[in-house]
Amino acid sequence: MSQSKLKQVFSYQSWVHAVSGSAGSVIAMSAFYPLDTVRSRLQLEEPERRKALSTWRVLRSLIDEEGFETLYRGLVPVLESLCISNFVYFYTFHSLKALRGGGGQSALGDLLLGSLAGVVNVLTTTPCWVVNTRLKMKGLGQQHGKRANGPVASGSDVQYDGLLDGLQYIARTEGVRGLWAGAVPSLMLVINPAIQFMVYESLKRRLTAAGNAKSSPSAITFFSIGAVAKMIATVLTYPLQLVQTKLRHGNTDRSLNLPPNVDTVQMLLIILKRQGVAGLFRGLEAKLLQTVLTAALMFMAYEKIARFVTSLLLTKGGVTAVRH
Repeated sequence: MSQSKLKQVFSYQSWVHAVSGSAGSVIAMSAFYPLDTVRSRLQLEEPERRKALSTWRVLRSLIDEEGFETLYRGLVPVLESLCISNFVYFYTFHSLKALRGGGGQSALGDLLLGSLAGVVNVLTTTPCWVVNTRLKMKGLGQQHGKRANGPVASGSDVQYDGLLDGLQYIARTEGVRGLWAGAVPSLMLVINPAIQFMVYESLKRRLTAAGNAKSSPSAITFFSIGAVAKMIATVLTYPLQLVQTKLRHGNTDRSLNLPPNVDTVQMLLIILKRQGVAGLFRGLEAKLLQTVLTAALMFMAYEKIARFVTSLLLTKGGVTAVRH
């Protein structure tokens, strides 16, 4: 690796993209977090629990049954995990782009770089997501009954209230296997943000080329292409996202009667056999509503923050200071 490319990897541009991506994701998730709570409930509760209920009716039933605060259960650790995860992803993605050099960008190149960034992200941040998934569903098993085939470390019996406490507790009681529960489908799911970034970058290049080169796309344009990119990625990979959530949580769905140490492929086949194709897409409506709006707002905030910080640094002559 040449020294010039190494400097690009550790340059302020990668740092700005990472910070902007983290900030944008926190803003977006804060705005739409109740929809993520609905998605988690639909994925993890037994199918009969809220059968045929729309997203808005699930929101109302959760408020009626458990109070308004349940919609924001686990928000802080989710924001902490999201901040770390997006920092890692954006920094890795843009560092890899710098390493690739000044060659022409392509959809296939973006897909490859997005996949590599996703692998790095999964290997470093999965424990954070295991903790916050369980915290979000805390009390679920107590309300609807626990699995009959023995105790399981899940949201129903967590003994912690924060991210650091959760990481320490799971490491102590379940070991490395518990901390990286759901890592296999997560590694498969690196294709999700990779597809998202591929579509987003492709659309942005087309719109930039078609528009006025001196003016950047508007905020609503970034919002729209972010929504389209996330919608495509989510629909294509949703069954794996469902399995990922169940494995991270420990799964309390008694209707599946899962064997011990079930793996990703086994769970996919069991859900397909016992609940049909609809079972593989349970909660998709809530997931699309939440993830599309969140990703759209995240990309819009990310682009605006990145442009603002970059222009601020250039104006104040801060480029050299940040680089060194």
